[in-house]
Amino acid sequence: MALVDLIGQDMKTAMKNKDKDRLNAIRAIKSELLLQKTKDPSVEITEADEIKILQKLKKQRVESAEVYEAQGRPDLAKEERFQAEVVSAYLPEQLEGEKLMEVVREIIQKVGASGPGDMGKVMGVASKELAGKAAGRDISSAVKAILSA
Repeated sequence: MALVDLIGQDMKTAMKNKDKDRLNAIRAIKSELLLQKTKDPSVEITEADEIKILQKLKKQRVESAEVYEAQGRPDLAKEERFQAEVVSAYLPEQLEGEKLMEVVREIIQKVGASGPGDMGKVMGVASKELAGKAAGRDISSAVKAILSA
């Protein structure tokens, strides 16, 4: 099911349940997706583009929550964290720890990398394959750890 359709269904559910907080978060996601479509109607938004948009929204919410907490506004921080959780529900499952290391090892074997000098070659492939599934810094540290060993 397309992300826009899923968001539409979730909006209806949130309206029926009178869940204003969830509804506001879902509306923000839909708004950002529509904004991207209207910027250049001739370009089709791919699933990878949708994931990038969702990651950006999540990152903004988390950063805003941190700022609110630093300024002594836990009420606003709580709202931002909730919205970040709602956005996370639409993102693919994130790879971490040993699962990420496994995938990176497979990529290193596929590319034929042998040492730290091949990091750029591995990162190019890994970044494309793991887009939306792991944070760039996590991928980088996993590649660095395996190639250095």
